Amino acid sequence: MSTIKSLNNQTLIKNIEQLILQARKQVVSSVNTIMVYTYFSIGKMIVENEQEGNKRAKYGEVTLKVLSQYLTDKFGKGWTVENLTLMRKFFIVYSDNKINNNIKKDLVNTVYQIEKQSKNTSSKFVNTVYEIDTSNRFTLSWSHYIILMRIENIAERNFYEIECAKQNWSVRQLSRQINSSLYERLALSRRKDDVLKLSTTGQVIEKPSDIIKNPLTLEFLGLKTDSSYTETKLEQAIINKLQEFLLELGKGFLFEARQKRFTFNEQHFFVDLVFYNRLLQCYVLIDLKIDKLTHQDLGQMQMYVNYYDRYVIKENEKPTIGILLCKEKNDALIKLTLPKDSNIYAQEYKLYLPDKKLLQAKLKEWIKDFESEKDKEEKN
Repeated sequence: MSTIKSLNNQTLIKNIEQLILQARKQVVSSVNTIMVYTYFSIGKMIVENEQEGNKRAKYGEVTLKVLSQYLTDKFGKGWTVENLTLMRKFFIVYSDNKINNNIKKDLVNTVYQIEKQSKNTSSKFVNTVYEIDTSNRFTLSWSHYIILMRIENIAERNFYEIECAKQNWSVRQLSRQINSSLYERLALSRRKDDVLKLSTTGQVIEKPSDIIKNPLTLEFLGLKTDSSYTETKLEQAIINKLQEFLLELGKGFLFEARQKRFTFNEQHFFVDLVFYNRLLQCYVLIDLKIDKLTHQDLGQMQMYVNYYDRYVIKENEKPTIGILLCKEKNDALIKLTLPKDSNIYAQEYKLYLPDKKLLQAKLKEWIKDFESEKDKEEKN
């Protein structure tokens, strides 16, 4: 009897196996996408029914209860009043409140018929064929959109939706990025005229400064701010949570080594963490500092970067980036120590989630000042 091992072309079998697995994933993805569009359409019908003059809270509550009971009896779990309310909110949020006032009565026929049936069981339900509203482009799961709907700031919500789709974040990862105020931290680490681009293009990595966010949030390491720890302990904690650390670093990062040794003039030097960024096509060297940042630290990193640029990188690769990950940075010291065109950055880290409201207020004030300056320039 033939077995897989005895067949000559095992590559063919493996390729077919991968194709089937991929097809199954796509089927699941397609079903999820269809359900998102369905929920959007249901939300649309509920809102349009309210616009027919039935905006009273009591009426709406009764309608959702009746609708919930009918759909649960017909299709099983998942059609609670709470879920129907979320579908209603989904339509309102993602239609930008631009609801068509010219409502066709056949769009709300289902709700009316359900109500009628609940009052008179002998009444016959009228079946009508409806089309799913695909005017919006949805690419994420319903669980993702439930989280995104909680974000009131449209620019911020757009940013997370773009990044989630591009980087294939899980629901847990999306929640973590929102709770860590990724949008605000990226925005406050950029030039003011680049902030508005985040909501339309997401995080675009084109130059070294694009990978910087201040502060870097490392709450997942489990280290306490009120306890003492060494740089070695910090490094080990990062290695133990490498997947989370890569997510926090951002796009394009690949891990290469820890305590990477190189020898120069018979002296051994060690870089704490070595990464490669495939988008920037360059090495990224990270040194960990738990004490106050000094000019000696900056000089040491400059030497590491120079070594990689002169002896390690290939002709087609871009200049090396050096990052000093520290508790507290001193911008004046950095400017005085490093040349203007330096590829070295000091990046603060925090062992706790930042105060989101404080960052939002800071960003709002920052953008307000920027727009005010822009108006003055245009008038002049």
